[in-house]
Amino acid sequence: MKFLRYGEPGREKPGILDGNGVLRDLSGQVDDLAGDVLARLDSLTADGPVVEGNPRLGPPVAGTGKMVCIGLNYRDHAAETGATPPPEPMIFMKATSAICGPNDTIELPRGSTNTDWEVELGIVIGKRAKYITEDQVMDHIAGFVAVNDVSEREYQKRRAGQFTKGKSCDTFGPIGPWLVTPDEIADPQKLGLRLMVNGETRQDGNTADMIFGVAFSVAYLSQFMTLHPGDIIATGTPAGVGLGMDPPTFLKAGDEVVLEVDGLGQQRMIVAQG
Repeated sequence: MKFLRYGEPGREKPGILDGNGVLRDLSGQVDDLAGDVLARLDSLTADGPVVEGNPRLGPPVAGTGKMVCIGLNYRDHAAETGATPPPEPMIFMKATSAICGPNDTIELPRGSTNTDWEVELGIVIGKRAKYITEDQVMDHIAGFVAVNDVSEREYQKRRAGQFTKGKSCDTFGPIGPWLVTPDEIADPQKLGLRLMVNGETRQDGNTADMIFGVAFSVAYLSQFMTLHPGDIIATGTPAGVGLGMDPPTFLKAGDEVVLEVDGLGQQRMIVAQG
């Protein structure tokens, strides 16, 4: 099943795509796609009113308490940035205020010259997870989403401290378009990820190349922090980021960024000066 949220920022309504790909409203069944609802998505039905027109899509999950990112989780990406693959998942946090819709404008922070792109597979937690094992992980996942872990490399690399300040600017967390339930994803470790800037392919990878896979990553994180419904885990990016180009190339106002993950839909974003 494919779930989404539509409407103006802060006023999104829950929706679902029916078997013909038609958007239908879920407001008669749930208030939003958040909290305990994420543990019972299979009880929702695509028989609500058809949503007319072409409304804005918001992030497909609400109430996200934390967004946890896994860095350097593809060997080719680690190599292009001159880093050594970590012996355990390298984790950092992205502020939830960065989260936005899949087609919203990416805003360059004032003075930014090093804003970069990262297509990633995202995991949405559906049930509270603490000290779980790998074989329990899928029971705690509500679904999967496409993520762009937009990053300001100067803030991340040269402004001291941890990665968070380079990852958390407003609009640096486009999510969606859909939250896709696990029954539609035969194997999350066999998904292609692609990203294009102005029509040129920059990233073309596969989740098969992750150093730490979905099951291991979720179980691992649950040993350090309780994962709650609505939490999002971004699982890392393959090679092809702007930082790894020769010379390094970053986003500028007017650029178009298009990304897609197999089965999870496409994002299309324009870059603007914030």
